[in-house]
Amino acid sequence: MKRYSIIMCLIITTVIGTSCHRQKKEVLTDDNPFFQEWDTPYGVPPFDKIQKSHYLPAFERGIQEQREAIQAICDNTEEPTFGNTIIPYEYSGELLNKVAGVFLNLTECCNDDEMKALSDTIIPMLTKHGDDIMLNDQLFARIKYVYEHQDAMQLNAEQKRLLEVIYKDFVRGGANVPADQQPRFREINEKLSTLTLKFGNNLLDATNSTKLVVDDVKKLKGLTESQLENALETGKKDKKTAGKYVFTLDIPTWEPFLMNCENRELRKEIWEKYANRCLGGQYDNAAVINAIANLRLERAKMLGFDSYAAYVLDDCMAKTPEAVYALLHQVWTPALAKAKTEAADYQKMLSKDHPGAKLEPYDWRYYSEKMRKEKYDLNDEDIRPYFALDTAVKGLFYVCNNLYGITFQENKEIPIYHPDVKAFEVYDGGEVIAIVYMDFLPRESKRSGAWMTNFREQYYTRDGKNQIPIISLVFNFTKPSGKKPSMLNVDQVETLFHEFGHALHSIFSNCHYRTLSGTNVPRDFVEMPSQFMEHFAFEPEVMKAYAHHYKTGEVIPESLIQKISAASTFGQGFINTELLAASLLDMDYHTITSKTNFKLPEFEDESMSRIGLISSIISRYKSPYFQHVFSGGYAAGYYSYTWSAMLDNDAYEAFRENGIFDKTTATSFRTNILEKGNTDDAMKLYVAFRGHEPSIEPLLRNRGLK
Repeated sequence: MKRYSIIMCLIITTVIGTSCHRQKKEVLTDDNPFFQEWDTPYGVPPFDKIQKSHYLPAFERGIQEQREAIQAICDNTEEPTFGNTIIPYEYSGELLNKVAGVFLNLTECCNDDEMKALSDTIIPMLTKHGDDIMLNDQLFARIKYVYEHQDAMQLNAEQKRLLEVIYKDFVRGGANVPADQQPRFREINEKLSTLTLKFGNNLLDATNSTKLVVDDVKKLKGLTESQLENALETGKKDKKTAGKYVFTLDIPTWEPFLMNCENRELRKEIWEKYANRCLGGQYDNAAVINAIANLRLERAKMLGFDSYAAYVLDDCMAKTPEAVYALLHQVWTPALAKAKTEAADYQKMLSKDHPGAKLEPYDWRYYSEKMRKEKYDLNDEDIRPYFALDTAVKGLFYVCNNLYGITFQENKEIPIYHPDVKAFEVYDGGEVIAIVYMDFLPRESKRSGAWMTNFREQYYTRDGKNQIPIISLVFNFTKPSGKKPSMLNVDQVETLFHEFGHALHSIFSNCHYRTLSGTNVPRDFVEMPSQFMEHFAFEPEVMKAYAHHYKTGEVIPESLIQKISAASTFGQGFINTELLAASLLDMDYHTITSKTNFKLPEFEDESMSRIGLISSIISRYKSPYFQHVFSGGYAAGYYSYTWSAMLDNDAYEAFRENGIFDKTTATSFRTNILEKGNTDDAMKLYVAFRGHEPSIEPLLRNRGLK
């Protein structure tokens, strides 16, 4: 998952946040690290010197500096040009980007009550500041003049693209909203920033406060030694549960629990805790969802769109809700058919163990894993020893080196923001072209899932200096237990490669302007490079190079490679169905054209009933914890994983045709896609690499749906 860039958050006010009374203003002192040049390797943030008390004064000064820069543009009496309007606007807000790049990222992976309180103050400030820019009549008049007279200004292609993106950002940000409606427009933006942060905080608190506690190990038959050791370690964190087995709702905990635990009642218990989060009780998100969806609709209508989805998609490859629904249903039909076949097989297995019982969602992973063992003689415990975390990272670096010639070197002198984090220099030849932070393990201060973002994006300064990107990759992999390292399953290895695909999009960025660089591309294109990288993880040639047993160093045996390959399309009915169900649910929330009272779970149940989702499968994310959509920037955009899958599967065909490490093909992918950012239309970039527009056939074939 790619998080929104800092620039996009500040300008189009999609940053999550909440409001409260302002904290006491602190004195602006020059010992604040944000007011100094960072004397650190590559200009990375000096995390060891940054204190929480530094954030608010830095945001306040950053906002003031950008406000003054904007006013200077407006006060310019010369005829608006690219040089005196667009360029100073593009480079305004350097300090604001600097502090936001640290604060907004750390709120997601090092959050606590103090950071939440700071967010309560800071996020509304950013929302108001973003509105002040987007709704500045004088500034927009100058930008609009340049946009309408660009043909006479002899701009190069990247300058034209920057102008187009900035102009469209202002229009989409409300610049054309009538003056008498602008107070309400601002009010909506502030409310949305409040509500989206509340949604995320509710989910984080509900997830952290909910656990399954088991005091009798006999009830945990089927769990692996590592799972039991981790559960005991988790129990030690609280005196009340010391000596007991504690299972959290983090994916690396609850998903293997469902796969292995023979006790159906315990599977049901942890499943219901997971699936019912934030529906009722202290952390209820139902009212939050209602308000968010209706406010988004109202905002879209003020901008001239019939629905929020129409607003979002106007700036994406798909363009219209109709195109999204058409694509999703094209995959949904074969995926559901396959899921029904899988369900019938699992029902037979369940009936032998529990006569008369009906297959439920908490049974699915257990019997899927059981069948995988029977059908392919393959299970997680066979795979994990060959995919220790350090080993998998070496495999990732091996692929990057063979594709693009880059190498990685851990640098322990680079400041880090948490002891779990590792920092790597990325070398292209003898030159460092990026810094990558990798944060692998779960903790209570970190939200669930995995994502890529930047502390600094690549761009060229006004004096022509290339600022290399400082990239952050955050995961929640299984913790080490005892003397055993963190060991990954197939899904986790794919996640590692996926997020690093996002990183490569930023690593190779070669754009003059931050607004266009790296992953600042349409939502339904941003997942293409990440999903593309997943294809390499389990290629036989690749596995032989890196998948070595963590104890013996033995290369993964050919028999296991063949089993992994044979099982590659196993369970794709379920995998695609739950993903598509979530995508369609997202679209249903955001294609409403009039104010709607969303009753939960009724609205979701009706949505799933319309598409014929079987009762033993639920949407990948139920509404109350659908963070991607209600606080993560993917509203009316969750379909993008499937849209991008059409692209990445078609793109990978070129490597299958020419060789997975063919240098000519890899160079073309790098130069036409990874380096270009948003400097051209996404489909044009894709066609420049592939030679034609994508076909959906490779996706259906590779997922075993055709």
